[in-house]
Parts: sequence; C-alpha cells; structure tokens
Amino acid sequence: MPFDFDRITPRKGTASLKYDFHERRGKPKDALPLWVADMDFPAPPAVLQALRARVGHGIFGYTQPGPEYFLTLKRWFSGRFGWEVEEDWLVRTPGVVFALSMAVRAFTKPGEAVLIQEPVYYPFSSVVHKNGRKLVVNQLAFDGERYSIDFDDFEGKIAAEGVKLFILCNPHNPVGRVWREEELLRLGEICKQHGVLVVADEIHQDFVYEGHRHLVFAALRPEFSSFSLTCTAPTKSFNLAGLQISNIFIPNGELRQAFAREIDATGYDEPSLMGVLACMAAYEQGGPWLDELKAYLKGNLEFLRAFLTKMPQTRLIEPEGSYLVWLDFRATGMEGEKLDRFVLEEAGLWLDAGEMFGKGGEGFQRVNIACPRALLQEALERLEAALRRL
Repeated sequence: MPFDFDRITPRKGTASLKYDFHERRGKPKDALPLWVADMDFPAPPAVLQALRARVGHGIFGYTQPGPEYFLTLKRWFSGRFGWEVEEDWLVRTPGVVFALSMAVRAFTKPGEAVLIQEPVYYPFSSVVHKNGRKLVVNQLAFDGERYSIDFDDFEGKIAAEGVKLFILCNPHNPVGRVWREEELLRLGEICKQHGVLVVADEIHQDFVYEGHRHLVFAALRPEFSSFSLTCTAPTKSFNLAGLQISNIFIPNGELRQAFAREIDATGYDEPSLMGVLACMAAYEQGGPWLDELKAYLKGNLEFLRAFLTKMPQTRLIEPEGSYLVWLDFRATGMEGEKLDRFVLEEAGLWLDAGEMFGKGGEGFQRVNIACPRALLQEALERLEAALRRL
C-alpha cells in the first residue's frame, strides 16, 4: 500500500485530548488511550498539502466557501452513496454534536420529548438533558450476538410520550450496526405516521465493512427527506476533527430556516478556513487514501478477532461499520466501576466505559481500533495479561 498506516506518529505534547489529558481526567499517565473517536493516522497527503499551501500564503481571514465547495460535496455523496444533494439544502456547522443541539433547540420546546436508542453515543442524551428536554429511550434489543430495534417499543414510546424528535445513529455508535433498508423504512414510516422529525447522525457513513451498505435515510423515500436532517462530516473519515467542519443537509425549506435561525442566535457565522480547505481536499483527492485505510482497519479487526480467542472472558460484538468496536466483558463478572478500574488500572488501557452510553452499556467497553497495528497489539497484550491475573 502506498500509504503507511503502520507508522507510529507521536502525539504527546500536541494538545491532544486523547494523549495529553490523562491527569486532568483522572487517568494514570501510562494508560494506553484507545477511547475518543479520532485516529492515530496523519490526514491524507492531499489534505496536508492543501493546508501547507494556505499556511504559506499567510493570511487567515474570514471565510465563506464558494460554489466549488458544494460541488465537491455533491460529487462525493453521489459517487459514494448514490445520493443527489442540492446546494440550497446545505447548512455548515462546526460539528455534528453542535448540529444535534441546534436541532433539539430549533424543533422542540423545553419539556418536550426526544427519543434516542441506547446504548448510543453519549452526547445524544447530553444535548437532550442540557437543553431542558425530556429524554425517551428505545433500548436496542440484544440477543448476545447482535443488536436490533424493538419496533413495538419504539412506536409505543413515541405515542405515549408525544415524541417530537428522534436522533438516529447510522452506522450506530457504539454497537456497530449498519441499519438495513427494511429497518430504516420501518423507522421512517413510524416517524411519518406520528409526525416525528428525524435527525440522522451519519458521520460514520464512510466506514462500512464488506457485506454491508450504508443507506442515507433521507434518500430512501422522497417523503423521508421532508421530515429529516442528515448530519455528515469529513472529520471521522479523514481524521480532521480538530478542524471543526460539518455539513448538514435539510431539504425541507421551513425546517432549514428554523435550524439556521437557531444557529444565528449563537453568533456562529463563518466556518473554519482550514476546515473548509481540508474538507475539499479530502473529498476531491482523499478517496484512495480512505479506501486503503478501510482495508487496513479490516486487518485490524481481523487481528483483534483472532487475538480475542485467547481471552474467552471478552467477546467481540461483530461490527458492521465504524472503527469503534464494542467489547462484551460480562463473562468476567465485572461491570460498572469495578470493570472500569480493572481495564484502566490492571490492564493499563483508557477505553470508553460502556455505561456512559446509557441503558444496556453495563459490562461493555468501547475500543478505537483506528491505530497502527503495533499499538493495537500492545493494548491486547496488556488486556490478556490482566485477564490472566484474575
């Protein structure tokens, strides 16, 4: 492969949330971090070249992207997902979590109900609670191998609680499901029937494993686009999170105006110059890099799967998408703080504790496998040694 994903790039001393904040967050300084969802790979060469060229220019004034920015997005989504977007649908935000918060504020009133499907990315519940809305949970069903949607509970909660907004996670973080067409269609029909707005977080859409396909919710049926927002970003796909750029598509003009008004109220206006340049370079020239990265991550997943055969107390929940992997530690007899301490203090690993993802997360840990294989091997060897000492 022309891109060297095995190379270890030192990150300590770079103001990295992942590597430089152990003590501030109460973690041992030697804990190996495989938690937060950024990758330990430099961004694609085309992105670095575009940023260096702008740094050489030397002026970093207020920025508004021109028409070429949208055309770059259009080509990416059309080519990768068969989704034909329109320029007037686009609203830029500094991040997807910011967009989720703006949607909650724009489309619900204090005290009104917002539904999420736990265990799920923890900012989902945070943006509901912190904006004074009522959190309603449709817990994902788990048969010990795979997660699925309890549709009867989903519709029952919507009707009983008067749910106004549903935050969909697809591909799902952390359980790794890539929802199938029949699942998304059923969700959409229920939401349509009950007048529920769908905010689809599709930020992990570029990471889907062989045998699965990401489907854009808004594109499944024409009417779905009238009551949905699609949240996308290049930041997970190309490791650009610190550059603060996301692209939100809202076909319904009234919804788009309401969303934009909420953003205007924050005072946010011009996007990050470097974020805009990086997004364009990634989508224009980063495709080969991304494809090779996905092949490397598949190798990491295979390595993880094979290594776990040495650790019967730990089970892999097979991911269909995402580089964030859900591990089941319940066979150890530990969960909650006891499991968290074991992973952190005995294994020397900083992972994301399952309970932070809500109901059903107890006894699980989320691990980020987007790193050079040598780092993943070190992490697994630490875990194996700790389990042997139990």
